[in-house]
Amino acid sequence: MAVHPLLKAGAGLAGAGAASIAYAGVFERNAFTLREHTLPILPPGTPSVRILHISDLHMTPGQRRKQGWVRELAALEPDLVVNTGDNLSHPRAVPAVVQTLDPLLARPGLFVFGSNDYFGPTPKNPAKYFDKNHERQHGAPLPWQDLRAAFAERGWLDATHAVRRLEVGGVTISVAGVDDPHIDRDRYETVAGRADEAVDLRLALTHSPEPRVLDRFAADGYDLALAGHTHGGQLCLPVYGALITNCGLDRSRVKGASAWGAHMKLHVSAGLGTSPWAPFRTFCRPEASLLTLIGAPVRDREAELGPVIAPEAVRA
Repeated sequence: MAVHPLLKAGAGLAGAGAASIAYAGVFERNAFTLREHTLPILPPGTPSVRILHISDLHMTPGQRRKQGWVRELAALEPDLVVNTGDNLSHPRAVPAVVQTLDPLLARPGLFVFGSNDYFGPTPKNPAKYFDKNHERQHGAPLPWQDLRAAFAERGWLDATHAVRRLEVGGVTISVAGVDDPHIDRDRYETVAGRADEAVDLRLALTHSPEPRVLDRFAADGYDLALAGHTHGGQLCLPVYGALITNCGLDRSRVKGASAWGAHMKLHVSAGLGTSPWAPFRTFCRPEASLLTLIGAPVRDREAELGPVIAPEAVRA
């Protein structure tokens, strides 16, 4: 019996849709990638420093593949590890996060938290993400205090509403951070003021790269801001890129390195996980980033006109 052409077309579309969902939900969200960027922002003659930027693990206890891949990042031997939050997606995920990061916790580290360290994810209508002013929905409280205590016990510095100073690899760093602006926990006045001019690097940390916070870091003289939260858009289209950023950031800066104003550089991590209620990625692989900071040809802040950034390599 002949099959009606419309039925054949419908079956083909259904098959293509199923294949796309399988690709996004099985392959791409587990295709972990290391991205490398070189940022010439240190004073001339300063030793280079390598920062491993990780974000948005969204860990659940059974994610063995992700846990194994992240543990292997310790082989990079970064000078500094920066974690910009959203580590948890399950109330019993703290041991999995700590065990996964265990080799990296032996290295100097800094962290701030995101909303999914404080509250569990909840199911929601995906269309709400297209409304930047939609009402936030908080899930059950998560044991963030236990995670913070574990990080601090191993020597990582909590930069939340604090100004810290440290030295790694012969480079002196002043770092300031705020709590997650996405849920209005930021209190910039706790770190406000001109960044320390007597150090080699002025580093700013926030989970969500909200422009109002980035503007203040830039005005206070920070060299580099690190953030996560966006998941790089998570669901992206070829050529067009991210559909949304889930914050006030424009789509052109949804992931990777860019300029923020005349003098500050911004790096946004596309993150390593997804909400368990939306376990898909398209054209946006989960990632960690290795940032190599080197001496800039010109250090005159008044003359410098944005970044010279080389996102050279991507390694799966």
